[in-house]
Amino acid sequence: MCDELELSKVIDQVIQQDRQKRTVSIGQAVKAMILNGLGFANHTLYLSPLFFQDKPVERLLGPDIQAEHLNDDMLGRALDEIYDYGPSKLFSQCAIQTVNRLGLQTRYGHFDSTSFHTDGKYNSDQEEQDGVIRITNGYSRDHRPDLNQLVLQLICERQAGIPLLMETLSGNKSDKDSFRETVKAHIGRLKTDFGLEYIVADSALYVAETLKEMSNIWWISRVPETLNLAGDIVDAVASDLMIQPEQAAFCSLGAVYGDVRQRWVVVYSPEANKRARKTVDKQSAKSSASELKEFESLCRQDFACEEDARKAAVKFEKNLKATSLSDVQITRTSHFNGKGRPVQGREPDFYTYNVDGAIASQLQYRNKMLQRKSCFILATNQLDCAELPPEELMTAYKNDQQKVERGFRFLKDPMFMASTLFLKSPERIMALMMVMTLCLLVYAALELRIREALRTNSATFVDQKGRSTANPTARWVFQFFAGIHVLIVERMGELMLNLNELHLNLLAILGERYQQLYSGDG
Repeated sequence: MCDELELSKVIDQVIQQDRQKRTVSIGQAVKAMILNGLGFANHTLYLSPLFFQDKPVERLLGPDIQAEHLNDDMLGRALDEIYDYGPSKLFSQCAIQTVNRLGLQTRYGHFDSTSFHTDGKYNSDQEEQDGVIRITNGYSRDHRPDLNQLVLQLICERQAGIPLLMETLSGNKSDKDSFRETVKAHIGRLKTDFGLEYIVADSALYVAETLKEMSNIWWISRVPETLNLAGDIVDAVASDLMIQPEQAAFCSLGAVYGDVRQRWVVVYSPEANKRARKTVDKQSAKSSASELKEFESLCRQDFACEEDARKAAVKFEKNLKATSLSDVQITRTSHFNGKGRPVQGREPDFYTYNVDGAIASQLQYRNKMLQRKSCFILATNQLDCAELPPEELMTAYKNDQQKVERGFRFLKDPMFMASTLFLKSPERIMALMMVMTLCLLVYAALELRIREALRTNSATFVDQKGRSTANPTARWVFQFFAGIHVLIVERMGELMLNLNELHLNLLAILGERYQQLYSGDG
């Protein structure tokens, strides 16, 4: 797939280098790192010679290249060259080549970010420099707030989840700010280079300042649940949407937020309803118990006059959410100074007043919480329902947004480079993040290629359980092709060992380029 997309050729064309002084070009070095990353061998970069020790390096990378050439010094210098050229710029050029070669339709771009933790102090105690990320503490999606981190932003197309844009950011960068900066800096180029029409993102995009910056492109975003207007609208329409709890439903309405006219689609999800029931019941019971405890404490409190007691009861009742008061009364208790029983008929020296009554859980509160957890709102500035029907809008967010999230899971696989993210400098880490994203690009492209080839030829491949499937994962195919060796026999040439019929059938439908790589004269 690297060769089909000609990634090495693109890299070597744009990065100036003296090929006479290099055994391994920068493009070939990047290809070697991609092969290492997609080998799922959990090898750090400086162990690349070990990874390639039992591989036919010349067949994979080019004539006269040996495993010992792929050492950490050579790869480190290649990363330096990538940083100097610009990792995001270089990746975009590779992405354009990929999209064109695969003939992908890039109408939608799915936008998200994640964090990667790393050992080492790096420049966490320094001021941020232009063009260099600051590896420091921030909100950790890896649940490692004790370690410094960096942030990776991706915009992926919807068909295969191939990244169109990658941006490495400082570890303390906020999504709300960085999304706006990325949109402002790159949206025009994405429209020109890929024909992008829609940006799809989660609620971090839904910020008034960001929406104003996106007047030149359509967008789809989830409306934050914390927005008061969103909660009020869900409360108003949820009961109608949930008439049939087992059936999804939606309704559309117009709205204005941040001075931007938009269309909101309120969506009821039966799956979300099922997930929410247990959580809502637990939260409701906890809130009710807490308010009951507070009421019991209020009832034990003595007040100097009836008015004070009644004011305290009214104030307490106003703050109730999960429960309600009934039969509220103010009781009066007589008190006498001195010891012993008071003489009959003696007037009390003073009185205290207490709140009394009953408290009960509100079913309405529980139902309101369940409605809000079962519904969500999607917004778009595309007001024409004919151009973007609600069903397509929901599919673009609910189903296709998972493509970029799946990419992050791939990059964070413990067998991938992310678990060994330690290099000499932040600059090299920025370059490595570009190479890691190229690994994702190649992986997604190959998986798409395999599945399309199987469908075109009405063929299937075997899955992990020995059953036929038309949608194998690329990772499983990699594992299935493990253990194939090139045997070099003097005066007889090269022989391929351990190729079976399943291997040959898949190679045949992928085409001559793939067959050639596994042929005896490859």
